[in-house]
Amino acid sequence: MKTRLYFATSNKHKLAEANHALGMRLAQADIDLMEIQDASVRRVARHKAEQAHSILKRPVIVEDTGLYLVGLNGFPGALVKWLVGSVGPTGLCRIVDRLDTRRAYAETCAAFNDGKRTRIFTGRIYGSIAENPRGKTGFGWDAVFVPKGHTKTFAQMGRAEKGAISMRGIAFRKLKKALLR
Repeated sequence: MKTRLYFATSNKHKLAEANHALGMRLAQADIDLMEIQDASVRRVARHKAEQAHSILKRPVIVEDTGLYLVGLNGFPGALVKWLVGSVGPTGLCRIVDRLDTRRAYAETCAAFNDGKRTRIFTGRIYGSIAENPRGKTGFGWDAVFVPKGHTKTFAQMGRAEKGAISMRGIAFRKLKKALLR
């Protein structure tokens, strides 16, 4: 009998992206996890994976994603959810207007905990912050992040186009490769 693999998230968009990148259907575990406040997505993901496994008592995947603004020495990182929740995508653009660069990078850490250890798989993509939000798809800050070499924001891309280049797609493809070994 195969073990069912759980993804601890309440975010249906993250679940859809993970399913697409892995080429499989994860079981959603919508559980309350205490998210530590840390700019490092790696530390946040590790903490969430260990916590999720202690609650579910079965193999589990979690992820955390951060947006790092070069002009702010990497702030907000994993704290981007709180920043965008406070000022919105337009406010994020206005903050970047005051910096000497619009360059940024996005990083996802997908963490897998099987009860023995936590393994972390990282995806990173470089880009910039748009002058104004653009696009209707996606979530969070997708409407303001323009991947390097592209002219569209993540929110202007379809799921397949975004998934092929996104930091989340990269992290989950690395996870898939490790699970298939």
